[in-house]
Amino acid sequence: METEYKYLNETLEQLPTDTKLKAFTHIYRIGRTRAGKLWFGGIILAVLVLLFLPWTQNIRAKGNITAVKQEQRPQEVNSIIAGKIVKWYVKEGDLVNAGDTILQLGEVKPEYFDPQLLQRTQQQITAKQNSATGYENKAATAQNQASILASGRNLKLASINNKIQQQQLKVNIDEMDLVATNNEVSVYKRQIDAGKIMLDSGAISLVDFEKRKVNYQNGLAKINSGENKLAQSKQELINLRIEQNIATMDYNDKISKAEGDKFSSLSNAASTDADISKLQNTYSNYDARNKLYFVTASQSGQITKAKKAGIGELLKEGEMIAEIVPDIIEYAVEMYIDPMDLPLLSKGQTVRFIFDGVPAIVFSGWPKSSYGTFAGVVSAVETNVSSNGKFRVLVVEDAKDKKWPQTLRMGSGAQGIALLKDVPIYYELWRHINGFPAEYYQYQDKKEPQKY
Repeated sequence: METEYKYLNETLEQLPTDTKLKAFTHIYRIGRTRAGKLWFGGIILAVLVLLFLPWTQNIRAKGNITAVKQEQRPQEVNSIIAGKIVKWYVKEGDLVNAGDTILQLGEVKPEYFDPQLLQRTQQQITAKQNSATGYENKAATAQNQASILASGRNLKLASINNKIQQQQLKVNIDEMDLVATNNEVSVYKRQIDAGKIMLDSGAISLVDFEKRKVNYQNGLAKINSGENKLAQSKQELINLRIEQNIATMDYNDKISKAEGDKFSSLSNAASTDADISKLQNTYSNYDARNKLYFVTASQSGQITKAKKAGIGELLKEGEMIAEIVPDIIEYAVEMYIDPMDLPLLSKGQTVRFIFDGVPAIVFSGWPKSSYGTFAGVVSAVETNVSSNGKFRVLVVEDAKDKKWPQTLRMGSGAQGIALLKDVPIYYELWRHINGFPAEYYQYQDKKEPQKY
């Protein structure tokens, strides 16, 4: 005991190292080198190195799976005509090909109830066609009649012209006869005058003088007769010309009437042709309506969202029957970006995606170190704000990176990470602390310059 307590009055530093009392060394760790400073310095150094590592700025936005082309997105199958459901040929979830029958409709409008509607409409078309042919034949007959009347008019006018020429010659002859008669009367008048002198001188007898007076009187009578005859000839010439005008007017009236009948027939034929066209249009509409009783698939895909269930349910015109999701889809993601981030995005920019249902480990600042993310390229940035107050961005698959999962489905979710500029981590922390926006830059597609 004396050996154990003889060191109590000494300090800890004065204890011998070969003492058997080991509790002091275990408690106070005397003689051990302290490593705390080394750990602290190492952590500080690691933090400094970490602050200078590159960090990829990014914009996060939620999106949905859609299709690049409109015809590859879910399509509604609509009823073009009103009707009632007679029979379903498919059910929800069935795969159909383009042209496959989806359902059969029955008629609900009374004007289409006639089962022989097409045959009766065709009979009306045939009757109208026969009527049009009759009008055309009537018009042809009227045309022939007008041609015959025109020929008759020409013959009649030629005959009258001949008579007029003959009468004109007769007038000329009568005028010449009248001139000759006037000459004879002039001779007779001179003979009378000479006869008076000769009678007074006794050269001729009274009988000779009386004969000369008789000849003179006969000459005057011939003049009156010639004048009357000439006037009658002229009157006959006038009558012939009047007859010519009357014949022309008569034949023109008949020809006009025949041509009027022709044009009336042609008008009726044209009106009948219009009725035929209308009936043919109606026939085509009836025929097309009959084909619309069977609603077919517009493209290949899967039937979803059937709106009607039972047999006999009524459908309105344009009402949705079901929906077809196409089986061949070129997928894209539609994201909605805040207006503040819109200037940071441009066409051709890279976006990384985390798809719902696909495991992923994401390091947002180091996209190349992430696992389970897929690359996309911005194909369109809409310039009009959407109803949710954000701008819609369409992103397609990046052909230079790995393909998107085959299990993607229309409407499923996706988390988009739009990659921006590479900056040091300390700058990114300083930016967030101060509330500054990300670095703006205009994306430029790296292409070789064109050679001219």
